[in-house]
Amino acid sequence: MCIGVPSQVIALDGMTATVESLGQQRVVSLLLMAEEVALGDYLLIQVGDFAVEKIEPQRALDALEYLKEVSGLLPENAAAAP
Repeated sequence: MCIGVPSQVIALDGMTATVESLGQQRVVSLLLMAEEVALGDYLLIQVGDFAVEKIEPQRALDALEYLKEVSGLLPENAAAAP
């Protein structure tokens, strides 16, 4: 199963972006993006650190809130698994 995690763009550098989600930052590839990406945009990030879709801010925030709720229901070690 693959889940796209909404992440906000906080820096851009060519075909990569630094994104933040749930208090963590990572660098992702923008090679699969069909549209231009700007600072502050929310992107869905797939396994392998590829951004695949730009999403509306409210949709991203709703999804992040849901992920926080769901992770609270998991055993501690399962929530931390990659």
